[in-house]
Amino acid sequence: MATSTTSQKPVHARIAACLIGAALAVAGPRGAAQAAASQIRLSRLTSPEVAALVKGGTDSIIIPVGGTEQSGPYVDLGKHNIRVRALTGLIARKLGHVLVAPVIAYVPEGAIRHPTAHMRFTGTISVPPAAFRAVLIGAARSFAHHGFRNIIILGDHGGYQSDLRAVVATLNRRWARRPDHPRALMVPQYYGTTQTTFVKTLREHGLSAAEIGTHAGVNDTSLLMAVAPWAVRSARLATSPPPGPAQGVYGDPRKSSAALGQLGVDEIVDATVAALRKDIATPQPAR
Repeated sequence: MATSTTSQKPVHARIAACLIGAALAVAGPRGAAQAAASQIRLSRLTSPEVAALVKGGTDSIIIPVGGTEQSGPYVDLGKHNIRVRALTGLIARKLGHVLVAPVIAYVPEGAIRHPTAHMRFTGTISVPPAAFRAVLIGAARSFAHHGFRNIIILGDHGGYQSDLRAVVATLNRRWARRPDHPRALMVPQYYGTTQTTFVKTLREHGLSAAEIGTHAGVNDTSLLMAVAPWAVRSARLATSPPPGPAQGVYGDPRKSSAALGQLGVDEIVDATVAALRKDIATPQPAR
């Protein structure tokens, strides 16, 4: 006997479809608009939804900059991408009326032909600084064109901080004569807190400078554990000898923990939000 297409669907799938349809019917256009308003990720919104948010007062957007680089044998290559996505999400929600753009994952990481820096380790991706700057400038100009007044660039990796400053300066010079004069912002507190306040906090919790390290040590690894514990090979880390520079690690991450990392997350978010609130509230100089 022939069986209808509908009856061939699993029962749970048909139930789920009915429930989704009912929810959409109840929510209606107003419910959909409220759902869009609560979404901070640009890539999860439609073009009309973004336009409506901008018209309604969402005038700032964060461009998160990560990087794909080695961090030793126990940490995902996407550490910076994962971390900056999580942290900028927290920052945007705390600021309010701010969207977060997709993470820029391709950044300068050293020479390729004669490998330097992290390019000496398999899996790292590097692009020329000029190409990196051009991508940032293009993204920022796109957002200014769509009506965003404050384009905030936050980078998770120390190696390109000077590039970010140069991009912000270039954009603000270009926009200086525009009547609507949008502005680019970069606050040093985002990256700087990981190198100052958080290091001090770790020392107060009994960690040595050698353990905290400068790359893939307790500092780096704990921050990642706090936002994405699945990105750290914790079991292997706990039972292995301390990694060293030959493995791309400068520090001893074996005492890393999500609890320590959360202290740093809170410090980074609070410092960045305070700095951005001050900068956004400061009137732009007369052109």
